[in-house]
Amino acid sequence: MEEDSLMKPQNGSLLISEPFLGDPNFERSVVLICSHEDAEGTFGLVLNRKSNLRLSDVIDLKNDAFDVELGIGGPVQYNTLHYVHRLPHLPQSIHLNEDVYWGGDFEMLQTMIEAGIVSNNDIKFFLGYSGWTAGQLQKEIDENVWIVNNKAANKLFKLEPDKLWRSVLRQMGGKYKVLSNYPVDPRLN
Repeated sequence: MEEDSLMKPQNGSLLISEPFLGDPNFERSVVLICSHEDAEGTFGLVLNRKSNLRLSDVIDLKNDAFDVELGIGGPVQYNTLHYVHRLPHLPQSIHLNEDVYWGGDFEMLQTMIEAGIVSNNDIKFFLGYSGWTAGQLQKEIDENVWIVNNKAANKLFKLEPDKLWRSVLRQMGGKYKVLSNYPVDPRLN
């Protein structure tokens, strides 16, 4: 794995929080960067925070088999619905990394869900998002708040959210593997 200073955030990067971040919105979180522009700022979705809502709580869902749990994408605009998926043919979706896409034509997605064309293993929904103003994310990276991984976005479909933070760090090896074993509260160690 490349050194931290060379790991620049880009669309499709994962941000892995340091173990003792101290911000309850991002403690031990993994954030997928959906849009990163140096001059504009950054938009991302926390991948490993669950809400107590299901998809049927926020949209009219005609396919009960698709009533998936919603994640909390971040503390900004909690009343908005966002999604990432593995549906390359969904119109207007944005290719992020590997086989990961963001957004797309929501009406077409609903039609695909109702017709049973989409598996609930191929899409994840989130309420709210995470955002940084221009330069803010890079400053936080420079202050060692975040670890950037540009090679693990597809993990979000392969692992349960509660295992994602630890698994991505372990995969990175070396000092990151050590970080993955830090206790949540070191006073209890």
